[in-house]
Amino acid sequence: MMILLPQFLLALFATLGFAVIFRVPVNKIPICVVVGACGWIAYLVSDYFLDSPVVGCFLGACLVGLLSIIAAYIFKDAATVFIIPGILCLVPGAKIFYTMEAFLKNDLSQMGTIGLQTLLMAGAIAMGLLVIGAITRVVRSLIKKTVTLKDKF
Repeated sequence: MMILLPQFLLALFATLGFAVIFRVPVNKIPICVVVGACGWIAYLVSDYFLDSPVVGCFLGACLVGLLSIIAAYIFKDAATVFIIPGILCLVPGAKIFYTMEAFLKNDLSQMGTIGLQTLLMAGAIAMGLLVIGAITRVVRSLIKKTVTLKDKF
């Protein structure tokens, strides 16, 4: 299996750079960094075991979304403060580059293959964040209704 510690450290630094670029408050930067690195490790592990970068992006985005919502609840801040820097490590930038390179070389078969995988990875990131957001809203509403019903009786 791959060595995960160097990947974790590199993801920490990449997320740190994005957190600085997006002007995350200084006291929230360590949490953003850990969220982004955990999302990248989830992507790597699931890609290794399942051999699917699309599923890896989905699971990594789910973990980033879940950790961001938990951090937002604990630190009383918006979840987007943690999601945006944390999710950018999962964006398939190299695949976008290779798609454009194949297009410029007029290799339409390669462009279609890589381009489709890139679009699926981007969609998986969006779906991962959407699914976790929807699940947490349902759970919150169920908890709120349970507490409200408990107070009535």
